[in-house]
Amino acid sequence: MLSTALNEGLGQHFFDYINRHRIEEAKRLFRQSTDAKLTVLEVLYQVGFNSKSSFNTLFRKYTGQTPTDYKNQTKPV
Repeated sequence: MLSTALNEGLGQHFFDYINRHRIEEAKRLFRQSTDAKLTVLEVLYQVGFNSKSSFNTLFRKYTGQTPTDYKNQTKPV
């Protein structure tokens, strides 16, 4: 039912919806972290990914950048 509602209401599949939110949370973690040693691997596990390649692929799909590039250009708050 939820999947149908997402498909019809937002035009997204369930996993696309979840993964977009995971990537947005990863971006937030990169932006707000005061730990200069925070790694991409730590972030991908924190947001629920189990695979670095999947995380990298989806991060690039939604942001146009690799997680490392995003992290390096984002200054902690």
